[in-house]
Amino acid sequence: MRKFLLAATGTLALLASSAQARITRLELLPPEPAFGGKVFPGAGKFERVRGKAFGEVDPKTPGNAIIQDIALAPKNARGMVEYSTDIDILRPADPARSNNILLFNVVNRGNKGAIGLFNADVKANVAGQNAVTDPGDGWLQAQGYTLVWFGWQGDVLAGNDRQLFNAPVAHSKDGSAITGTVRSEIVVQAPTKVSVVGGGWFTEGGHDSYPTASTDNTAKFADGFVPSLTVRVRESAPGVIIPNSEWRFGDCDKPDEKKICLPAGFKPGHLYELIYRAKDPKVMGLGFAAARDLGSFLKTRAKDDAGTLNPVAHGPEVKTIITGSSQSGRYIRTLLLLGFNRAETGGMAFDGALPHIGGGLISMNIRWAQIGRAWGSAVDHTYPAYDFPFSYARQSDPLTGRTAGVLDRCGADNTCPKIFHAATALEIWDGRQALGFTDPLGTRDVADPPNVRSFIMASTQHGPANLPLPTKAPFGVCMQQGNPTPHNWTMRALLTDFTLWVRDDRAPPASIIPRIADATLVAPDQVRFPEVPATNYAGTDRPAMRMLMRNDPLHVFDRGPQYNPGDSSGIETIIPPRARPGSYGALVPQVDADGNDIGGVRPVNVQVPIGTYTGWNLFRDDLFADTTCELAGSFVPFAATKAERLAAGDPRPSLEERYPTKAAYVRAIREATDRLITARMLLPDDGFRLITEAEAGGVRSAP
Repeated sequence: MRKFLLAATGTLALLASSAQARITRLELLPPEPAFGGKVFPGAGKFERVRGKAFGEVDPKTPGNAIIQDIALAPKNARGMVEYSTDIDILRPADPARSNNILLFNVVNRGNKGAIGLFNADVKANVAGQNAVTDPGDGWLQAQGYTLVWFGWQGDVLAGNDRQLFNAPVAHSKDGSAITGTVRSEIVVQAPTKVSVVGGGWFTEGGHDSYPTASTDNTAKFADGFVPSLTVRVRESAPGVIIPNSEWRFGDCDKPDEKKICLPAGFKPGHLYELIYRAKDPKVMGLGFAAARDLGSFLKTRAKDDAGTLNPVAHGPEVKTIITGSSQSGRYIRTLLLLGFNRAETGGMAFDGALPHIGGGLISMNIRWAQIGRAWGSAVDHTYPAYDFPFSYARQSDPLTGRTAGVLDRCGADNTCPKIFHAATALEIWDGRQALGFTDPLGTRDVADPPNVRSFIMASTQHGPANLPLPTKAPFGVCMQQGNPTPHNWTMRALLTDFTLWVRDDRAPPASIIPRIADATLVAPDQVRFPEVPATNYAGTDRPAMRMLMRNDPLHVFDRGPQYNPGDSSGIETIIPPRARPGSYGALVPQVDADGNDIGGVRPVNVQVPIGTYTGWNLFRDDLFADTTCELAGSFVPFAATKAERLAAGDPRPSLEERYPTKAAYVRAIREATDRLITARMLLPDDGFRLITEAEAGGVRSAP
């Protein structure tokens, strides 16, 4: 039975007092009923506990010394570096009804996740992105998970109930401000004369910027440096210098250390590169220590140093799983790479790790880190996000001459968690995800280590497009309608399997990914994509699908001698970075005659399709023409009838040709659900729901 431990044993207290890094203090608001007091079958009611956790680390111990600039952070009287993080917890009101899993969700840009990923029927944007008011079908709660959100990203701004992390500012040893050169790619989605200096495709809102060391953009620094601003129309184009007389730091009316004014106007579809001298870098890498210390505290300790009780059920039977999506998944992989799953008292902070749509690494343990940057063929292309090693398995890289794996450090001290790695076709197309499954040149498959399983959701985009889809152009910033293929049916089956593995040591399913060996993973120019013409099905005009036969390339970049690419850590001194000769062999999924992926976990709607679902889309021609659209896949429906498709010149069979009767369609749905349930990639209750919906509604007329 689950229980709250009301007092620490003498041994536990001794461990806490001697720990080199730990949570020292909790400040918690009184518990409040969650979801309006809703009762979840099997788990009862839930409570919400909010507050802050305060921690400290010894900058001299090896597990902390790896943090960039930790030695330059302010220290307390004990020589420790302090931090604080917001925490938000959903727990069963009755601890005995918990399933013994503390599920730590790594927030994305401060925004809470997990509920919309694992629960179905959650209303979009209910009272704001971070509202914890609508549990949808409540699946996650009905299983008894305790959900923990915490801040970790030191450049997230307050607002919208985002989870914040207080990272200290580093200073020179003499106490003076640290300055350095920063490159900021400014991209706007609407015309404007003013941007924040750190304003990119993903960082325009909700992210802080490094202040300029001088608001006079024409004055030389002591070393002769002068800030510069260039513009180009695509990543591969040369930058055109914008004279310093034509822009300035500020909001056009007055100087401002964190804003830039371009009176002629910033234009969408252009890349503006600002290189400037900034001041006051934050010790961003402390965000890894926050996860480690909070995970260890909530799993093992009864109370903080002042006697405030641990707010969640804990003890030897409790297991911890860390999960997160997109940048949060990359955070988890980098946490493992840098050895932050080893608790300071020994053992694992997290027993399991489930990174979702997060291939690559996160550029966080870097001076002047711009954590909100991502990867892409159109924007943020040269920011650190995909340094070798790419795979959990240890292997050699012919381009750098290094041999490494993501799990090297935790493997050395036996602190590697069990891992389920889940991603979509989009991460393969635009995020180089296949490098996690092959050798660096893409010539052969590489097996997962015994503690890792990998799963690719076929024909699925980064996050499902919201329904209903727009019925006329423009389809957002992309050429085609987005791909609405849901993640939650697959993800809750995976979480169920993963929990059984982590908690009960039940053998997990094997990895399900596209592979070189069975020709489901190929070079982009080998993809046999059908010629899908422009159509007007159901009255919606859609352009012809244009497949570029290429994906987002990846090169080795020289960022200077103070940058350590093996750890994605250090200080960049070559700005912008220099690409070295040669490129990695990033492969992509092969498709069937409809254009749908063959390999990986094929969801029901991909096995019984009403259209083509892809992990790629293109930007609109008025933005970044002939370039992969960021984080977006495509959906292009089939014709309703044979006559309609023939009139359009569409080679893909129509709905009436595929499913001549309702019974034929329901039978196909039933067979697909049976296959997925047998493979443990769909829960039986969810399969029953999908069959029931097919029986009630017949062939879907929309995704």
